[in-house]
Amino acid sequence: MTDNERQGTMAETTRPYASDELAEGTIDAVVIGGGAAGLNGALILARSRRSVVVIDSGSPRNAPAEAVHGLLALDGTPPTEILRRGREQVRQYGGHVAFGEVVSAEPAAPSGDGDLRFAVTLADGRSITARRILVATGVTDVLPDVPGLAEHWGHSVVHCPYCHGWEVRDEPIGILATGTASIGHALLFRQLTEDLTYFTHGTDLDDDTRARFAARGIRVIDTPVTEVVNAKDGTLAGVRLADGQVVARRVLGVAPRMLARIQALEGLGLPVQDLPNASRGLASGVAGATDVPGVWVAGNVADAAAQVGASAAAGALAGIEINKALAIADTDAALHRIV
Repeated sequence: MTDNERQGTMAETTRPYASDELAEGTIDAVVIGGGAAGLNGALILARSRRSVVVIDSGSPRNAPAEAVHGLLALDGTPPTEILRRGREQVRQYGGHVAFGEVVSAEPAAPSGDGDLRFAVTLADGRSITARRILVATGVTDVLPDVPGLAEHWGHSVVHCPYCHGWEVRDEPIGILATGTASIGHALLFRQLTEDLTYFTHGTDLDDDTRARFAARGIRVIDTPVTEVVNAKDGTLAGVRLADGQVVARRVLGVAPRMLARIQALEGLGLPVQDLPNASRGLASGVAGATDVPGVWVAGNVADAAAQVGASAAAGALAGIEINKALAIADTDAALHRIV
């Protein structure tokens, strides 16, 4: 794993919250991932009186950010506080949240009445059996391999004009291009500042786009960026180019590669789709349903661009559909017992 990937996963060596014990026997649903999508899906299921356990590694994608923005009524709230409240609310309705890292998940032998079963194993050897699975593991952001870039991730190096834009308005901003996605990035950040520089950094930029940038007053620099330069106080001061020139910038906008965190889920056979900017995510249909019976996905693992609100909404929709599927299975089992 590269330093940039470690920055994206923000893995922790200690438990960042109190962990519940895993439930014994077969539960209705296991949620893999305890971010906004996973917790909201679990909340819906717990409120429907379903036995549900969230398995969470405590490494949310937005951990480096100081606050969540663009989320109605919660704008400016630290990500850790939103997750703390979410865990508390899931538990309020009888759900469980357990700290742990999933190392395998796969179909198990069905029940006597033919209902689905899945076996999920954690790194410490614990295991749990569930009737349905919601995958909400999120993505890893992989930054360009530029020295000094990762240390500013989530602060002066940002990826989303809606998540961070207001906070960096009117600053000298640079766009460090990673592909065609960076072109649209530049136009969005131009809304926030009069002083915008686009570093092509080895990517193609056609004449039409250059003309459009010029019309908007966006400066283009084709010389590759070799490192991020810090001020004496450690804040971002600019970038150094391959010719030695330092271009002063206070903020860098970067569209990272986003890779779905699915390394331990190969046993489920979930379909993976390629996304723009060399990114990858899980393919899904309506309300997060996948081609694998009994498995739903929600949040950034399926929609890498979704903000916290959209991820939470996707989790809720998936939770609703899982509960519907369980209700049908319960009815089928009841009929089977009578017959």
